[in-house]
Amino acid sequence: MTDRIPPPTSHLTPDTSAQATRPFIHTFLAAPLSGPAIEQRSFEIIDREAGDHGFPPDQWEVVRRMIHTTGDLALAQAVRFTPDAIASGVKALRAGAPVFVDANMIRAGLSLERLRQANSGYGRDHIHCHVADADVAAEAARTRLPRSLFAIRKARPLLEGGIAAFGNAPVALLELNRMMLEDCIRPALVIGMPVGFVHVEESKEELLSIPVPSILVAGRRGGSTLAVSAVHALCTIAARGEEAS
Repeated sequence: MTDRIPPPTSHLTPDTSAQATRPFIHTFLAAPLSGPAIEQRSFEIIDREAGDHGFPPDQWEVVRRMIHTTGDLALAQAVRFTPDAIASGVKALRAGAPVFVDANMIRAGLSLERLRQANSGYGRDHIHCHVADADVAAEAARTRLPRSLFAIRKARPLLEGGIAAFGNAPVALLELNRMMLEDCIRPALVIGMPVGFVHVEESKEELLSIPVPSILVAGRRGGSTLAVSAVHALCTIAARGEEAS
């Protein structure tokens, strides 16, 4: 007989009072907030609850937006920066460098409005994802290897001086690591945030050993939304028009 996992127990006790029957949206509408105001209040809450986090201001800009994306203050303990990551990433964004992403979810999530805060010339054609390309899919089927491997290889001409953001595929990050070690490819910034259980930690640990600007989330955690939030935070820093540290 196989053991069965019991269903989760809710810790929420239904409130059957008359007040509970009034939808909470009415409370919100009585004291409404705009989208930007909600974001600002969220950042204030994060700043207050994070306390003495130890990050320099520019790094905290990135970490705070990642926390805002996940609702997880503990994430701050897993974020790693190389000393030159912020400055190199901001410089690349201001120059309109190409952005390679390992998942179309990142491509869809990146805001052109935010990218144009860094460089007004950014367009959708500056964001590259090859994982769904027909030739990549065909090669993956032929070799029985992940599509992400051939997607990063196809992106090779974009990688030197570009930004490479990973929120899904550790195999793609491992291949980029090989390119950097063996072929001396040097992106301006690598955002290493693949998520999962197989070769995820190895891909990030290897990235940290390579002398290239990088931002990553240690361990198994990661995801496309985190990669997007890191890029958006860098755009905010780039828009200030001051030297990033």
